[in-house]
Amino acid sequence: MHVELLTYTPDADKIVASAAKLCYAKSDIDTLMEGLTPEKTESFLDVLSDLGHQSPVEHASFTFGIEGVSRALLAQLTRHRIASYSVQSQRYVSKCNFEYIVPPAIADIPEAKAEFIKAMEEDAAHYESLRSTLTAAHTARLIAEGKDEKSAAKAAEKMANEDARFVLPNACDTRIIMTMNVRSLYNFFRLRCCNRAQWEIRALACEMLRLVKGVAPNLFKNAGPSCVCGTCSEGAYSCGQAAQMRKKFGEL
Repeated sequence: MHVELLTYTPDADKIVASAAKLCYAKSDIDTLMEGLTPEKTESFLDVLSDLGHQSPVEHASFTFGIEGVSRALLAQLTRHRIASYSVQSQRYVSKCNFEYIVPPAIADIPEAKAEFIKAMEEDAAHYESLRSTLTAAHTARLIAEGKDEKSAAKAAEKMANEDARFVLPNACDTRIIMTMNVRSLYNFFRLRCCNRAQWEIRALACEMLRLVKGVAPNLFKNAGPSCVCGTCSEGAYSCGQAAQMRKKFGEL
């Protein structure tokens, strides 16, 4: 897994603090940013946190580049609907010799790992065979319909990808660019940094949180699973490690 913070709202802390100031003080737009020292900015952010007033944090957003993750992760990630996603297409991009993600629990057991790799190799072989068969059939049909050979072959390859991808596994790798505002990130971290979250998306969430803390520490100082700044939301399913989690995310 590789995650990069590609871009983010400049002076995110200050933008959010100015939005909060607008809500609670008699300031006009021209003078809104005046007097927002680092200390006062942090104070406004603390007030927002204490009040649970989160609409001002929606004015700041962060964009991530993500690769080396599975399509299984993508299915979970896009459940977070207040976000923007661009995903590598399996229709326009050939997945011949695709890379795949091996779950740690499988990697730790030699017999399971061997079975998993065998399954990936079989899937790859089926994909390439289907793609080749479909490309040839579509090319012949398009030429018969009057297309020149080069145009027919190009169109046929895309059509073949479209259907051959149905045999690709959830483990198949993908690449994503994702943008979320801070409020959505709070929710994402609360759910996905939790020990109860699936291992791959938890690893992604923790790395994203580490990156945003590096550039906007005041905005994200209380971010993390629900136990970090409150009580565990998992009820009877709690991992029972709230103290360890608070220490972990305090040091992230």
